[in-house]
Amino acid sequence: MAHLDDFRACIDACNLCVGACDRCAAACLAAPNVQELNRSIALAIDCAAICRLAAGFMSRDSEFALLVCAACAEVCDACARECEGHASMEHCQQCGAACRRCAEECRRVGVVPRAWRPGEAGGTTT
Repeated sequence: MAHLDDFRACIDACNLCVGACDRCAAACLAAPNVQELNRSIALAIDCAAICRLAAGFMSRDSEFALLVCAACAEVCDACARECEGHASMEHCQQCGAACRRCAEECRRVGVVPRAWRPGEAGGTTT
């Protein structure tokens, strides 16, 4: 298992991303063109949720933390791509940047060697 210190930068990036995604979703919901922002809102909500999950898994040093981090990186990338497409909206640009940083940190810790995958041959099972 990884040590909590190995996860500190990623936990911090996840928590910052949660705030950015929550602010982005709220701002998009208040925008006059809210219908055009449906995907942005949905991705920001999804991203905030998985970032919360990943931070919790890492904080508990869960055996599944690396798997959750790998999934978190994918969701963060999708949210970043969507938000970066709204260049005139500062909250989207901030969200996109936070998502990129979080994805980078999650990818750094979320590399899951086959031998570590719970339930697979050579992996840990509980």
